[in-house]
Amino acid sequence: MTRHGLGGLLLALCCLGNAQASGPDCARPFTLALHDHGLLYSLDTDTGIDKDFADEMIRRSGCQIRVSLMSRARIWKLIESGALDFSLSGIANAERNQYAAFAWYFSNKYYLLVRKDAGIQKLSDFAYNDRFQLGVIRSFRYSRSANQLVDRLAAANRVSQAGGLEPLYEALARRRIQGMIIEPFDYPALDAKHIRDVTSVVEFNDPPVLHGLIMSKKALPPAEQEKWRALVDDMRADGTVRRIFAKYFKSDMVDAMTEFKSPL
Repeated sequence: MTRHGLGGLLLALCCLGNAQASGPDCARPFTLALHDHGLLYSLDTDTGIDKDFADEMIRRSGCQIRVSLMSRARIWKLIESGALDFSLSGIANAERNQYAAFAWYFSNKYYLLVRKDAGIQKLSDFAYNDRFQLGVIRSFRYSRSANQLVDRLAAANRVSQAGGLEPLYEALARRRIQGMIIEPFDYPALDAKHIRDVTSVVEFNDPPVLHGLIMSKKALPPAEQEKWRALVDDMRADGTVRRIFAKYFKSDMVDAMTEFKSPL
């Protein structure tokens, strides 16, 4: 090998070493939980945005990450205790900020899906009619107005909780509930289950809510949280996040969900 070639090889190895040193610490295996939720992840097909995102995290970091499937309620409990390192597509609130850190990679709005035969045209029609029951996924939080509606109805014993979307779709079809809160990831199921024919959508008119990689503060020290956040930021900057979303949504929806300003 020529001196020039040897110098180039040493430089490449040096740069690789620096890149690995600046990346996440892979000294131990990590755990990441997905949850079954529409286009984010489907257990039936083993596909989805969050699975693609997790695969890219593993590839980029070079770390061993064991991926499993859990309910959202269990995910938050294990993140809080430190028994789970990561999950995906999480949103923050004051309580969660005590034990979880986030790295944002998309934002979306929430909508109220209601039965047409309930005659609901606006949020107040639902909120102030004692006959209407709302269905929600256990441990889910939404946008400001959606959360206010859920909390108001829960206080009046007018909320039915379920572990996932499927029981809510069934309850809506059987008129056990008159409405449920959805997001864009749920749209394909509305057509597949013929739910769209009997429902309409009411907007909350809240701004989009940021979603991101969830990191357990008990499991990951602040310096490591920053390294994973940098990895996610790089995925956004080089177009990887947009390409993942483009597999599942049309371009206008991709733009709306992946182009946002990160909070300071």
